[in-house]
Amino acid sequence: MGKKIKKEVEPPPKDVFDPLIIESKKAATVVLMLQSPEEEILAKACEAIYKFALKGEENKTTLLELGAVEPLTKLLTHEDKIVRRNATMIFGILASNNDVKKLLRELDVMNSVIAQLAPEEEVVIHEFASLCLANMSAEYTGKVQIFEHGGLEPLIRLLSSPDPDVKKNSMECIYNLVQDFQCRTTLQELNAIPPILDLLKSEFPIIQLLALKTLGVITNDKESRTMLRDHQGLDHLIKILETKELNDLHIEALAVIANCLEDMDTIVQIQQTGDLKKLLSFAENSTIPDIQKNAAKAITKAAYDPENRKLFHEQEVEKCLVALLGSENDGTKIAASQAISAMCENSGSKDFFNNQGIPQLIQLLKSDNEEVREAAALALANLTTCNPANANAAAEADGIDPLINVLSSKRDGAIANAATVLTNMAMQEPLRQNIQNHGIMHAIISPLHSANTVVQSKAALTVASMACDVEARTELRNSGGLEPLVELLRSKNDEVRKHASWAVMVCAGDELTANVLCRLGALDVLEEVNLSGSRKNKFSEAAYNKLLNNNLSLKYSQTGYLSSSDIINDGFYDYGRINPGTKLLPLKELCLQEPSDLRAILLINSKSDVAAFGSPTEDKSEPASGRNTVSKSATKEKGGRKGRGKKEEEKVKEEEEVMAVPKFVGEGSSDKEWCPPSDPDFSMYVYEVTRSILPITSIKEQIEVLAKYVAEKMGGKILKEKLPDFSWELHISELKFQLKSNVIPIGHVKKGIFYHRALLFKALADRIGIGCSLVRGEYGRAWNEVKLLNESQKGVIRGLPPPELYVVDLMFHPGGLMKLRSREADLYRFL
Repeated sequence: MGKKIKKEVEPPPKDVFDPLIIESKKAATVVLMLQSPEEEILAKACEAIYKFALKGEENKTTLLELGAVEPLTKLLTHEDKIVRRNATMIFGILASNNDVKKLLRELDVMNSVIAQLAPEEEVVIHEFASLCLANMSAEYTGKVQIFEHGGLEPLIRLLSSPDPDVKKNSMECIYNLVQDFQCRTTLQELNAIPPILDLLKSEFPIIQLLALKTLGVITNDKESRTMLRDHQGLDHLIKILETKELNDLHIEALAVIANCLEDMDTIVQIQQTGDLKKLLSFAENSTIPDIQKNAAKAITKAAYDPENRKLFHEQEVEKCLVALLGSENDGTKIAASQAISAMCENSGSKDFFNNQGIPQLIQLLKSDNEEVREAAALALANLTTCNPANANAAAEADGIDPLINVLSSKRDGAIANAATVLTNMAMQEPLRQNIQNHGIMHAIISPLHSANTVVQSKAALTVASMACDVEARTELRNSGGLEPLVELLRSKNDEVRKHASWAVMVCAGDELTANVLCRLGALDVLEEVNLSGSRKNKFSEAAYNKLLNNNLSLKYSQTGYLSSSDIINDGFYDYGRINPGTKLLPLKELCLQEPSDLRAILLINSKSDVAAFGSPTEDKSEPASGRNTVSKSATKEKGGRKGRGKKEEEKVKEEEEVMAVPKFVGEGSSDKEWCPPSDPDFSMYVYEVTRSILPITSIKEQIEVLAKYVAEKMGGKILKEKLPDFSWELHISELKFQLKSNVIPIGHVKKGIFYHRALLFKALADRIGIGCSLVRGEYGRAWNEVKLLNESQKGVIRGLPPPELYVVDLMFHPGGLMKLRSREADLYRFL
């Protein structure tokens, strides 16, 4: 046997690094290890960073400053499962830091995080990936990125995970996402309602709470409410309410039910199952204020639908709401008042609250809580609108003083609502007088000065409803209420302008107040408003005309327009155009002036010699208001005149005589001796047209005949090319010299052009009831506009189109009518 030789150990290869165990106490060192290519080192480094990040916000900030986030994002897609898992766990913790979230959005790692939600990944990865997304979804940009990268579908799938943390994180993320409408729509498409409803059975309250909160958001959409109802979601919610141990979920459950009650089908369903009675009883008897409040809010939401209101009324929901008004909790009182506001759209409910509800609401007006006062005032505003009985009930409950006190509230809504109630009450004269006796006109001044447009609008409307008698207008005027009212006419808000105009129109009912309004510039402001197509309204036009109602001469001089309802009476004079704010001298003063080279002033006066011609109108005086029954009836079409017998015409004339109050410019105790210049020729014109034209039954024919008559009296037909040779200026100058005055009675003018003829046509048309307007143009132009139906439109009873506008030719083809389509272009050709 040979000698045994000991085998020598081979040295390690020169290119292999000997294993090195490193123990580091520096986070910076561990962060550097994230660059290692070795899975084991990466896994241990991630594990150490995870534990470090768990210790607090400062450590998360430290890791951010050390640059750990960017290399960690690359590890989310690492081939090694442990490395990937540990990196995901880190981001689940780090993403709660706002600065980290911002950096993650910039690095666009959402795809990598969402990829960790894949079914094949282990539960712990699901847990921390969903936690990361839940943290990221707390901000809008994060929500957008999650949705755009398709994160919603895997999150919904994870709602069925066996792990409660995964469910909780996924539900929280979904809750954040569905705040956006687009996400809610996608959620419906992904059929997410069933798995969310399943979470209501969870043993973990936080999961149940998140599920209810999510349902509370998504059931704002009708489609989601339908899906919830189809999957028996209401049964789940009612069971939660019936379970006392789940009282911490009752508030959120009620919020979901509140949304569902907006659908008629839902209310019918819970009414048929008896759950509606349970719900109302639950709300009324609960001792938890938030539950009562949410129940009232649920009723409010549902009551916006008329069918729902009807069902609620049948279930006597009013009793529950009245009971809630007596709650000690202000929030419940507010919610109950708002529910009453919604319910009183139902007439039956309105009647119920007449005896029960209105007295309690009046008491709430005295609350120290401004929100309570506002909600109570809103309920009273809705209850008293178009309901005189409820307005009376509010007064009988001693509501006038509290309502007036609310006008000085700090909340604009309370002021506006109280003003509305007072306006509603003022529709009845006894109540209006009672309110006036409590100093409403003084109290409304402050709301008129408000900067809030709703308050301004309601306050102006209150003035319009209250200023119906001289005493109220005097109190308003003496309290300084006209100044802010005029200022509101300048408002850019349509409602404010409209109601302020309405108030001015009412206040202009007496001469003194009208004069003060004019002095404050109301006429100028209203003129400016009415010139704007977008700012004017019917009330602004009515207010303007009301202020000028006692002086059509001023109206025509300022506006250059008299409508068919502005009836020219004796004493009217056309001074010509004046600028806004310029004072128009009275007729007497103008008559006493020496003739000058100024434009002649045309006077209308048939008073002196009418009786001499035996005119049918000899005993008739036109009303000072510029309105009479003849002019109204005369604007009707031929069919309306044919059937009127002689007796009826006599009756109309009798009514005119009763209504008529003659009024002359310059007439008064100190001017009885002075009379306007007489005009026998014009008196004859009135007699002749009354006798020959008034009996004609066709309005169109009346207009044509009258136009020819006017042209004949003013120099006849004139060819357009001969107009420069028509020496009317010389004729007018001679008249001024003969009369020794600038004032010329219209009958003296035998050579007249556009504005002479248009004025004569209007004056005569008004005497025989032909509705026409007088419009002043430029360069001595004026014309008359009339409204007529087409022959094809006559006899149509239903759907009668509006009459068309025509201009009467008094110059070139007397009696001709031109339809106005494009006003400027047509008038340019016509005149």
